[in-house]
Amino acid sequence: MRRAVLLACAVLAATAILVAGSTAFVYEPPRVPTTTATTATTPAPRRHPTTPTFTRPQREELTRALRRYLDGRSGDLSISVREASTGLSYSYGESLRTATASIVKVDIVMALLLRAQHERRALTSMEKALAERAIKVSDNDAASELWRSIGGAHGLASANRTLGLRDTEPGPGGSWGSTTTSAADQIRLLTALTSAGSPLSSAGRRYVRHLMGDVAPEQAWGVSAAGTGAEVKNGWLPREGTAGPGRSTASASSAPRAAPS
Repeated sequence: MRRAVLLACAVLAATAILVAGSTAFVYEPPRVPTTTATTATTPAPRRHPTTPTFTRPQREELTRALRRYLDGRSGDLSISVREASTGLSYSYGESLRTATASIVKVDIVMALLLRAQHERRALTSMEKALAERAIKVSDNDAASELWRSIGGAHGLASANRTLGLRDTEPGPGGSWGSTTTSAADQIRLLTALTSAGSPLSSAGRRYVRHLMGDVAPEQAWGVSAAGTGAEVKNGWLPREGTAGPGRSTASASSAPRAAPS
């Protein structure tokens, strides 16, 4: 129980560090009523926006808290968090590479949009129908059709270079679910959905996020089950690991819909 509390506190502390201070406060002096005689006053100085900090000791303490919580538990964990407006970030287990399972469907749809963008065209009605089925209800057949249309592993690798991904290895042949990735690369992918500097057009970014924000209720677990307002694509698959049979889960989510991109 004590370990669980320590982890919860560490996570809450990280949230406060990453979010607090990202809003700029500006002091506006009260208006002086207009009279025939006024007294000159010196307005209070404006408060400059503050930049939140996440110091090395704070990062190290959070890492120690995670290690204490995971000690003695089976499985592996990789976390990557980035606060969009400030760029503050934290990662744990950076070297871990996991199978994407269905979260790669977001990557596939983004690759499709990049290809259409390069060809200076909109998605066809068939491509839109496949994209909706792949993201909203996690339809595997739809994802396989899109995988073939983007050129399979080669097409995804090309799109990922454009999107700035570094650690994602497309699955062989038609095995798109065997694509491996890192938590940091998923942050890079989500940054491409939330940044005005993305190689993907603003219309394309809005389209993908709309699909991620409208997944079927039975797909709502993990991030999306914990609260409202998140755009998410979950994925899971049974796999044999070094610790024995188990479930490998992965989740890709963006900022709340009301916040961006």
